[in-house]
Amino acid sequence: MGLALLVLFFGALYFLAHIFAAVFNRTKIPDVLWLILVGLCLGPLFGIITPQDIGQVGVVFMTLTLIVILFHSGLGISFTTLQKAATRGALLSFVTFVVTTIVTALIILTTTDLSKSLALMIGAVVGGSSPAIVVPMLSRLNMRNESATVLLLESALADVLCIAAALAFLDVYQGSAPNVAVKIFQIIISFLLSAVIGGVAALVWSQFLERMRAFRDSVLATFAFVFGVFGLTELMGLPGFISALAFGITMGNIETLKHFVKGVTFFGRPLQPACLDITEEKFFSEIAFMLKTFFFVYVGISIQITNTHWMLIGLAITLVVFFLRIPIVRLTISKATRAEDASIMSVMVPKGLAAAALASIPLERGIAEGDLIQSVVFAVVLFSILLTSIMIFLIHDPAFSRIYSRLFSNFAHSTKADEKSDGPPVNESGATG
Repeated sequence: MGLALLVLFFGALYFLAHIFAAVFNRTKIPDVLWLILVGLCLGPLFGIITPQDIGQVGVVFMTLTLIVILFHSGLGISFTTLQKAATRGALLSFVTFVVTTIVTALIILTTTDLSKSLALMIGAVVGGSSPAIVVPMLSRLNMRNESATVLLLESALADVLCIAAALAFLDVYQGSAPNVAVKIFQIIISFLLSAVIGGVAALVWSQFLERMRAFRDSVLATFAFVFGVFGLTELMGLPGFISALAFGITMGNIETLKHFVKGVTFFGRPLQPACLDITEEKFFSEIAFMLKTFFFVYVGISIQITNTHWMLIGLAITLVVFFLRIPIVRLTISKATRAEDASIMSVMVPKGLAAAALASIPLERGIAEGDLIQSVVFAVVLFSILLTSIMIFLIHDPAFSRIYSRLFSNFAHSTKADEKSDGPPVNESGATG
């Protein structure tokens, strides 16, 4: 693709993204689906752009996009909502991860000659949902804030669980046997430390935010600071994405925190935390929207399918995971949750580029079955995103929704007051608006 054509495509894609968003509002067909299909056409289907053309820039772009999405979505979560949703989000994340890992491993062992440790590694890789996919989808769905926060926390926690467990199973295959109890303890501590780092960093930044506004061209300073917090957290061996989410949640609750830090001093001066203003929030929303747009096209470009049999295995795993998600939601989510919200939760299990990146590690380490692992996971990523998008559309169809209404008949039913008061907790980029 020539330079002029590439620049033209980037410009057109921005307007296409707004059209897809409008289609989502009218039809409930997620814009994520259309953007990924654009990427599939550019990449695997017609070979116009390959992942190799993008190289390491794509990995950096993916990371920065996820940081922005998590930070921005955190701005819309109140401490009250967080308190209500935290336990359910963690429970849903853990149960989904364990069940998906075990079931996926059983399917792999039944359909391939892979060892148990590699089968469990694949299960761990696809064990959670992707926050980069989940959050933008939530932005246009009429869910209660608490329900949406449960899904956000589930996906953020799952990312860390998937990475830690997948690498542990891979180490077992290569002859190293990590202590399971120690590993679990390390994961819990890493979650807590990352959250504390993100929260404290946000408080510190809020102290300097007003002064930064005195400088010209400083509107991106908050993003730069979040990137720095993420980088430092990762260098400490902790999950930076959790700190980015905690940073956003803290910044979004500065007004509440002002009452608690009253009288507290910072380097001899009283703490005077400042909130993000409307201009900054709108600008961040626009940046996040653009990053999200190009990110999903990149997801489509990155998906590679080389073997039909392996692709069918990926499809089978996806279908089973979606089927099992229904009883998992019924068991882990409060019956006070609206049936409509529970229905959406039961289909919100898309995998993302984190899974694709983890699936590439065995190949990079020279493991003979690396091609199989990568192809199966890529297939799960593709089918899970497609199926999530289709199911979101079908759940909003009156005829099909009756099926899910029966499945979640013992959950709360929405009222007219709900319809008026509830709305998407996050805007199209993933932040409150």
